Amino acid sequence: MTDVTVPTALQQRTSGRLHLHFSQTDAPSLRTKLVVTDQQPPLRVIRAFPMKDGSVLTHLHNISGGILGGDQLTLSACLGESTQVQLTSTGATRVYRHRENYQDAFQQTHFVIGKGALLEYLPDPLIPFAGARFQQQTRIELATGAGLFYWEVIAPGREAHDELFAYDEVGLTLDIVAENSPIVIERMRLRPAQQSLTSLARMGDYRYFGTFYICKVGCAPAVWSALEQTLFTLAQQRTVPGEILWGVSTMPAHGMTVRALSMTNRAISDGFYLFWKDAKEKLYGKTAILPRKVY
Repeated sequence: MTDVTVPTALQQRTSGRLHLHFSQTDAPSLRTKLVVTDQQPPLRVIRAFPMKDGSVLTHLHNISGGILGGDQLTLSACLGESTQVQLTSTGATRVYRHRENYQDAFQQTHFVIGKGALLEYLPDPLIPFAGARFQQQTRIELATGAGLFYWEVIAPGREAHDELFAYDEVGLTLDIVAENSPIVIERMRLRPAQQSLTSLARMGDYRYFGTFYICKVGCAPAVWSALEQTLFTLAQQRTVPGEILWGVSTMPAHGMTVRALSMTNRAISDGFYLFWKDAKEKLYGKTAILPRKVY
């Protein structure tokens, strides 16, 4: 008879790390360059692609194809003064079914955005599979004059497999700090089996929810007031009851938040681009360019 060893403590499957540092080259080029200071699979970066405006586009790879039960992942990036960086994923973040006796899948993300720098963090949706357990902690620090465009979309699951809110738990925490003062503190814990997400007090009949954070430290109040009106008008124009709802709110300082509830991911992603386009034109006088994908 074969002995079976029963774990006495929760197991950890994979510990992945990716630490990035961006700096600016010397005059006259003044272009942003990437230095990978540490990478441990499954997280990986291949290279940074230079863009015409002097910024760089960097694709974040998870070579395992998704986040597995027990995975403990750490992503960090430090943007030096006046750098311009666009970060995106190579596809949706799939969180697979939780494995018994393993820790919850976990990802910690930490971005430090230096003086006058700009980070555009534009990942694809998070898709928690049936039975998934996932915890995500994100902290973003902005210095004087730093800017941020960051969106996130949470899917209900694998719709093609009729998985709607079949995951066990998704926990999301976010802290955004500007000049050492908090401007966003968000805590969310989703447990569909314990608290239905389809109640009117939560998501109702909608399936996807998304949030877009827009920050630039030090902008005059008049700039935010004008942008708020522009984005509020756009939210009204894009809202189609029963299909998608949009809302816009102002942070205590240095930014705005756009939120959406939708029946489809496509409606949110199309809308986020329009909000990003208007905000970038008003805050930076530049055109928003969607990142090219590599697979």
